[in-house]
Amino acid sequence: MDILLTHESTIRLSVFAGLFLVMAVLEAMKPRRKRSFTRRQRWFSNLGILFVGALFARFLLPWLPVSVALYAQSQGIGLLNLIDIPDIMGLVGGVLLLDFLIYVQHVVMHKVPLLWRLHRLHHADLDYDVTTGVRFHPVEIILSLLYKMGLVLALGVDPVSVVIFEVILNGMAMFNHANFKLPLGLDRWLRWGVVTPDMHRVHHSSTQAETDSNYGFNISLWDRLCRTYVDQPAKGHDNMEIGLDDFRNPSNLRLDQMLLQPFKKAKP
Repeated sequence: MDILLTHESTIRLSVFAGLFLVMAVLEAMKPRRKRSFTRRQRWFSNLGILFVGALFARFLLPWLPVSVALYAQSQGIGLLNLIDIPDIMGLVGGVLLLDFLIYVQHVVMHKVPLLWRLHRLHHADLDYDVTTGVRFHPVEIILSLLYKMGLVLALGVDPVSVVIFEVILNGMAMFNHANFKLPLGLDRWLRWGVVTPDMHRVHHSSTQAETDSNYGFNISLWDRLCRTYVDQPAKGHDNMEIGLDDFRNPSNLRLDQMLLQPFKKAKP
């Protein structure tokens, strides 16, 4: 387990890069939906905002959730550090707790108007592919990191659990935003446990009732338990409209406009 902590950054970056490449190849070979815009129109901005967000986060928050977990462990801080449970239960429990509470965060980002102004950038993409999974405003990234740090400290999540969770979260973001055709039978089977591309794509519908569904990133159980699960889009995956009605102008796909979007007023 020590190797996970020693090489955490390298492992996360390797998993991200590897899965990004695999998903991009699968999208090119067997796309689920026809693109409305070219990769050149969207990928520079989507990857650009990822880069800006990473720099922003590194400058403002030199500590990462795993650093907070190591501190909590050394000081005996947090719920899981105060109860006597087997190590494996602590590891698995930490991952599950973080995943559920990230689901809760996602719901809150949709329901609180000020937070929605930040999060709507993710939904304003006019196509849906692997780069949509990294399309988050830098301010949202900072808030999300602060939230995770608070959770890790309060719960006393094991550092190894934090690394495992972050690797899974990054990897699943690549998988469930990818525009590749997963066999329908396999999709129906997989989504009993994890969030599939077809399941999460419903969440990116321009139809409000569908946008307010399927909030999970990793485990599909939370949507089923909390009754936010929608099986399929009303218009089908080929005909559903991706994005937000307030931001349909292609100029909104530019990096500068993406950075400014939280400060723009939505159409009445």
